[in-house]
Amino acid sequence: MKAFLLAAGVGSRLRPLTDRIPKCLVPIGGVPLLGIWLELLRRAGATEALVNTHHLPEAVRSYVAAGPVPGIQVTLFHEPTLLGSAGTVWANREFVRGAGEFLVIYADNLTNMNLRGLLDFHRQKNAFFTMGLFATATPTQCGIAECGDDGRIRTFVEKPARPAGRLANAGLYVADERLFDLAPAAPFMDFGFDVLPLLAGRMYGYLIPGYYQDIGTPERLDEARRAWPGLDAAC
Repeated sequence: MKAFLLAAGVGSRLRPLTDRIPKCLVPIGGVPLLGIWLELLRRAGATEALVNTHHLPEAVRSYVAAGPVPGIQVTLFHEPTLLGSAGTVWANREFVRGAGEFLVIYADNLTNMNLRGLLDFHRQKNAFFTMGLFATATPTQCGIAECGDDGRIRTFVEKPARPAGRLANAGLYVADERLFDLAPAAPFMDFGFDVLPLLAGRMYGYLIPGYYQDIGTPERLDEARRAWPGLDAAC
């Protein structure tokens, strides 16, 4: 199995920390966030990951060169100009050509979930796209999904002024190559605004069990460092 780990974010809200360390290498419990994701992928049976870079790419390159998680082959894709979450995936569609299902992960989030649960749900639904979901306390700041009883996502709106609920996009997807038939590649593409609304009624949502936290602000990072239960508590 292959995965995209979207790790190119500048992390401007975490400055000055991210002036010297890329957001994806911010340590949680002594382990860089990227290393946590690579280990979760290894446990789920993934063997290859494509990691995009932009801010402080040399640090990511050095970390990957050290082989932090044996068994995972990492390909780096540098973006001098950011392509957006979906733009990176579309630009690297050959990476998953013929691979069947693949994962797309926003690497600036933190979880200890067992990814096999998400993959099993995706296969049971015979879906071509499944989105990980979490319950948010700030729905106007997230992409919000409205789900039916069968888990099918009926509507999706990015940062709605009037949210239909509190189930939010966790930046964790399972997809297959049919995804690329939805839209032609563009210079910049964002999943939340440009792709996911097109999938309403055709994708499924999976509520993430266990721990999940966005570490994008100093307050959330501090909370994550206090509350992180570790990978051995994976659900």
